[in-house]
Amino acid sequence: MSHPTVKRGIDYLKNLQEDDGSWYGRWGTNYVYGTWSVLSALNAVGVDMDADYVQKAVNWLKARQNDDGGWGESGDSYYEHMKHDAAPSTPSQTAWALLGLMAAGHVKDEATRKGIDFLLAHPRTKDGRWEEPWYNAVGFPRVFYLRYHGYSHFFPVWALSRYRNLTRSNDKSVQWGM
Repeated sequence: MSHPTVKRGIDYLKNLQEDDGSWYGRWGTNYVYGTWSVLSALNAVGVDMDADYVQKAVNWLKARQNDDGGWGESGDSYYEHMKHDAAPSTPSQTAWALLGLMAAGHVKDEATRKGIDFLLAHPRTKDGRWEEPWYNAVGFPRVFYLRYHGYSHFFPVWALSRYRNLTRSNDKSVQWGM
């Protein structure tokens, strides 16, 4: 973390953080995806995950959790006046939030447990994939949105695997891989 390039990258990310603690996302929809991505990057370079700006992001994720235990966000969040409107929980966005919380060391949190429970209880197709009929990615914000069918399968499996591996080892520090 002492390398000048890494420090500049961290400073850049800190400057991009929204006042509420989230980060804007591009590729997956939107702030949940962006916040997970940044928390994972900060973890990977060894940032103190108890830092105020990290915990602000964690608190934002927890505040966005839906009553059913999952997380959801629509493409409307790319409009400033709608950026934090509630949306139905989705498996992929729940997985992103869980991966972000776990990257920040919140493995045994109530929010994490509720998110895991959401994934385990969420309806699946006959071939075992999580059902997710909503758009989960963005081509160009406020122009067109996409649904990557693999997102609703890959990301929940990743989150469940990471949770299992961290709880099995009684660890709260995310290492490389699952």
